[in-house]
Amino acid sequence: MRRVIVDFKKLTPEILALLVDKYPYGYDDDQIISFKNAKNELIECVEVRTADTIYLVKVSKKLETSMENYDVDDYDDEDLTEPISEIPEKIADEDEDLPEESDDEEDED
Repeated sequence: MRRVIVDFKKLTPEILALLVDKYPYGYDDDQIISFKNAKNELIECVEVRTADTIYLVKVSKKLETSMENYDVDDYDDEDLTEPISEIPEKIADEDEDLPEESDDEEDED
């Protein structure tokens, strides 16, 4: 599965729609994924998955505002049918710095 880090400024209407569907009331601190990039900067993201890609969308106040104001009627039908694969990939080596998924995580219940 491909992993892509997406900045708020490069969100497509389709990814924004996926975010709003997954987090209709916003996201909580426990849904934020934090990691350090190649420059040792702390990056905070929320995750959205498609069939073949995991998108990590960088968290910001602007992202929250966009999610709150999102309305599917604001976009043409062709905006929502445009393939997500056309998003330009910013930095290829950041994929290596993403946290690995682990099947043996312990529940904290």
